[in-house]
Amino acid sequence: MDKTKVRIGLIGTGYAAKLRAEALMCDERSHLVAVAGNTPTKTVAFAEEFQCQAMNSWAELVARDDVDLVIICTVNRDHGAIAASALSHGKHVIVEYPLALSVAEAEELIALAKIQNKLLHVEHIELLGGVHQALKHNLPQVGQGFYVRYNTIKPEHPAPRKWTYSHELFGFPLIGALSRLHRLTDLFGQVLTVNCHNRFWARETEYYQSCFCVAQLSFSSGLLAQVIYAKGETMWQPERRFEVHGEQGGLIFDGNTGVLVKADETTPIEVGSRRGLFAKDTSMVLDHLFDGTPLYITPEESLYTLKVADAARRSAETGLTAVVDDLR
Repeated sequence: MDKTKVRIGLIGTGYAAKLRAEALMCDERSHLVAVAGNTPTKTVAFAEEFQCQAMNSWAELVARDDVDLVIICTVNRDHGAIAASALSHGKHVIVEYPLALSVAEAEELIALAKIQNKLLHVEHIELLGGVHQALKHNLPQVGQGFYVRYNTIKPEHPAPRKWTYSHELFGFPLIGALSRLHRLTDLFGQVLTVNCHNRFWARETEYYQSCFCVAQLSFSSGLLAQVIYAKGETMWQPERRFEVHGEQGGLIFDGNTGVLVKADETTPIEVGSRRGLFAKDTSMVLDHLFDGTPLYITPEESLYTLKVADAARRSAETGLTAVVDDLR
C-alpha cells in the first residue's frame, strides 16, 4: 500500500456503495480504482459517475494488483465468499454486516484475516449514530435495567421485489438485519438464551412480500429484551422505537426523539444526526490503516452477535428456546 494513498475496489452499486464512493472521493488518502456490480448497465453508470473502471465480476476485481482494500456492499449471501477471496489475494477488507450468513464461515474469515495480517472490518454504523450514542450516554441514569423493547417495523405497499425480500440473498431476518441485535449486545453484553418466532407471506418461492420476526433474549445480567423486525405488505404502521426500563427510570426513543423518564420528571434527550455515518466509518478505517488508530468495533464483536442471531434462527426453526453457542 502506498504511504499516502490506499487504492480501493468497491463491490456493489446500491445505496451503501454510493455513500462509500462519495466518502472516498472526499478523502485525499483514497483512490477508487474499480467497481463491480450485479447489473452491467448500473456498474458502467456507477463507474462513470465516480471516475473508476467497471469490472465484469467481483472475482476479477479482488485479483487486481492495483487494489489494496476491497469494500463489500453487495447482497448478504455473497459477503463471505468475496471477503475470503479478497483476503486470500492479500487485500484489506471492509464488509457491511453481516460478515457472513453462517457462524462457521465468519469464524474462518476472521482466522484468515489474522493469517494474512490484513484488516477485516465489519461495518456497524448503528453504533456511531445519534440514538445509540445517546442511549449509551444516558444508560447509567436508569439504574439496573430489567427490560428492553426494540421495534423496527416498515410497511411497504407494494413490497419491492428486491434482494432484501429474498430468503437466499438476505438471509434469516435477524442475521440479515444484524444491527437490531448488535445494539443490544453492545449495550448489555452476554446473551444466554434466545426464543424466536417468525412468519413470512409469499406469492412465490424466491421472494416474499412480508416478514414478521420477534425474538426474546435473556441476558446474563438478568435483563430481558424483546426485538421485533418486520417489513412488507402486512405491516400497517411504521415504527422505530427503543425502550430501556430500569429500576430508577426509563429511556424511550421514538425515531430520533428521546426522553429520560423518572418518577418526578421527564427530560428530553439530545440526539445526534444519522447523516454521514458511512463517511465517518470510511474515515475511521483510513485513520486505522495509516495511523493505527483503534476502530470502534472488532470483527469478533460482530461475530458474537452473529452467534446470537444464529441462536434466534435455530429457535425459529425448532420452536424451542436456543442457547447461545459460546460465551462472549
